Amino acid sequence: MSTGADGPMHAAHVEMWDGVLGTLHGLIAVCDTGIILYFLAINTGYLVLIVLALAELVRRMRRSPFAGYEDAAASPFTPPISVIMPAYNEAAGITDAVRAMLLLHYPVFEVIVVDDGSTDGTLDALVEAFDLAEVDHVVPEDVPMRGKVTSLHLPRGGPVPVVVARKENGGKADALNVGINLARYPLVCMVDADSILDSQSLLSVAKPFSDDPLRVVATGGVVGIANGCTVEAGRVVDVHVPRDPLGRAQVVEYLRGFFLGRTGWSKVGGLLIIAGAFGLFRRDAVVAVGGMDPDCIGEDAELVVRLHRHLREQGRRHRDYRIVFVTEPISWSEAPATLRVLGRQRRRWQRGLTEILLKHRRMIGNPRYGRVGLVAMPFYVLFELIAPLVELSGLVLVPLSVLIGAVNAGFLWRFLLAAYAYAVIVGLVSVAVEEYAYHRFSRWRDVWGVLVGTIVENLGYRQFTAWWRLRGMWDALHRAPQVWGSMQRSGFGPPQPDRKGGDGL
Repeated sequence: MSTGADGPMHAAHVEMWDGVLGTLHGLIAVCDTGIILYFLAINTGYLVLIVLALAELVRRMRRSPFAGYEDAAASPFTPPISVIMPAYNEAAGITDAVRAMLLLHYPVFEVIVVDDGSTDGTLDALVEAFDLAEVDHVVPEDVPMRGKVTSLHLPRGGPVPVVVARKENGGKADALNVGINLARYPLVCMVDADSILDSQSLLSVAKPFSDDPLRVVATGGVVGIANGCTVEAGRVVDVHVPRDPLGRAQVVEYLRGFFLGRTGWSKVGGLLIIAGAFGLFRRDAVVAVGGMDPDCIGEDAELVVRLHRHLREQGRRHRDYRIVFVTEPISWSEAPATLRVLGRQRRRWQRGLTEILLKHRRMIGNPRYGRVGLVAMPFYVLFELIAPLVELSGLVLVPLSVLIGAVNAGFLWRFLLAAYAYAVIVGLVSVAVEEYAYHRFSRWRDVWGVLVGTIVENLGYRQFTAWWRLRGMWDALHRAPQVWGSMQRSGFGPPQPDRKGGDGL
């Protein structure tokens, strides 16, 4: 009797287990399809932004012969600018960066360097290079400051427009707030200490303020990678693509996401990010929103989102404003040269994005905030915030589905190859658009290096960055202590010869 009873029970267990496996297979197949469609959607989104950017670039290229930069440089009505440069342990490149600022082609400006408690001799390098002397000081408090200003330094002789403030360490945002309080002029330009600007950068990025002074509240400029470039007298004189695959992948990423992506968002009035490496703001607007947020590690982007929110909440009279991305100027910045440093940077960036979207979550999908709330912020949630989670899930689920036979392996691999080929094509289109507009890479070897970068970026680079970004999101959600981390910069200068020869591949 027991044997007879066990037979039906065993069959029922087998049937139940088969049902569970069938359901699991179905779920994995659905997830695989969703992940592949997600990749297609995210790359289509970038492609749409690139097309919008191309339309904007064509329009600006037609107007460039009539830009009137020389007239603006000679005009007494061109608004003066305070350039604010926060610095922490930047001794390797700080003097070159400041010299580059002083060589900018602009009628009236000042350079304010805020040393945020450096321990590597940053202040000593500035004192020696510009013959600075400590002076008595009183710092206004138009925006809140946390770290105490311990000294203020000015050049001993000659009207060199340099101000150096040393303060107790309080983070980059707090250093920028000190600079905002010290700024004498109506426009404030925030740049990184490792940035080098092209000579006409300020003229280009300030032009929207002159053309539309009542509506423009902020402008951002292009950031290029200086790794491998030749720098002389604080100026990039010869543009090269980095020789290492890591640098080349970052060049492609900057072109697609930071240059063309932001140009596209600017075109539709949805620009959310102005890089801390190069941004120009109306000082009164920054003061009105309380300056930089020292509690947000992505303080540059958070300021832009807060400006959108503040101006939209002020009523209809204040809603007609513009935040513009200008494609002409170039700020050259030193990109991470090792995986360890790149990982810290991307982890920090993703944490900043997560904190911003959480802080301003009421704007997401809210028609009160126009295209920013209805289009831009949902895009960043879907394709920037959760992208690393989807990508890493795909790396696990896709091979698993093949192993357990949940999907047809041949079909799946063809679909994956098509998805990655699409991503590579988007990268190639980004390179082609940049070359069409500005032709910054004059050597075939550099063009080849960027093309190789499009392959590297999609096969290895993006997977690494997805892991670091996921960790950054985890840090934000669990409120881990904020750690800025050091960049371990090598400074700007001529590229060193490759002892092994070749192109560094």
